[in-house]
Amino acid sequence: MPELRKDPVVGRWVIMATERGKRPSDFKPVRDQRKGPPCAFCSGMEQMTPPEVLAYRDNGSTPNGPGWRVRAVSNKFPALRIEGPAGRRGEGLYDLMNGIGAHEVVVESPDHDRGLADLELHQVEELLWAYRDRVLDLAQDERFRYVLIFKNHGAEAGASLEHPHSQIIALPIVPLNVQQELRGASDYYSLKERCIFCDIVDQENQDRRRVVFENDEFIAASPFAARFPFELWLIPKTHGSHFEHAAAAYPGFASAVRQSLRALKRALNDPPFNYIIHSAPLREAQSKHYHWHMEITPALTKVAGFEVGTGFYINPVPPESAAEALREALALDGPNAPAPHVARAS
Repeated sequence: MPELRKDPVVGRWVIMATERGKRPSDFKPVRDQRKGPPCAFCSGMEQMTPPEVLAYRDNGSTPNGPGWRVRAVSNKFPALRIEGPAGRRGEGLYDLMNGIGAHEVVVESPDHDRGLADLELHQVEELLWAYRDRVLDLAQDERFRYVLIFKNHGAEAGASLEHPHSQIIALPIVPLNVQQELRGASDYYSLKERCIFCDIVDQENQDRRRVVFENDEFIAASPFAARFPFELWLIPKTHGSHFEHAAAAYPGFASAVRQSLRALKRALNDPPFNYIIHSAPLREAQSKHYHWHMEITPALTKVAGFEVGTGFYINPVPPESAAEALREALALDGPNAPAPHVARAS
């Protein structure tokens, strides 16, 4: 059984996932060498995965067989286990609990060679609906307080399989990073009675230098204090705190995701990246101060001693320069990229 342990100094929880040591890739040098199909996530190989917990299927197809468009299964090597109680306890000054949770894999398409940047728009939107369906299902388990949706693309970003897939982890605690966002957003709202993310959308729309893509529902921009080169934040223009309750925005979100990943793929030759959907904790009321969003972080630089020791990040590419390069890469798609920045007289 995995275990969750709490750092008594900063309050950070760490998963001691001893069972994941069974994975053959653990502790071996990462080699991003193309293997190609077929793999366990390809159509026709369903017997190689745990039974599906969700699948969008063509009419007439049967569960755990071919004919699916999006498919979610339990992770064979989960970081957390769904069985058992939380078992919160202490050992002297230390706090720990059982490593309960859920760890699922969402296979984004039967096609081994087509990532989100290459899929049709309706396919990307269908993936978002699959995320939503799994979050709503996991939210029924009162032991879980937070669900994180994320994607690792490329070995350097932590992907152990090349077939396009995402992951969902349900946690019995709210992660420290999310707590910090919630606290910062709450402090800003207490001071100004406005949502910080809504204000970011307004400012980036006025400034334009860091905007890569926008449509009626979303803006994709390199954040002012980007931690990583070519980092992007995708923020809905309509305020809402929970991804799973924002279904009306999914068409625009799908377009923003696909266009952002296309820009990165063209500008950087399909770089490794992670994306994460940050949403408010499960079952909490809609918040006036928090605003759900996606963060895309290309894995182009290494986190080393300075970053680990200080919590600072060193980014060699200013977000304005990154956004300009991504806009140029996206210009091949026509009018979807924002107009170039025009200097205004002061």
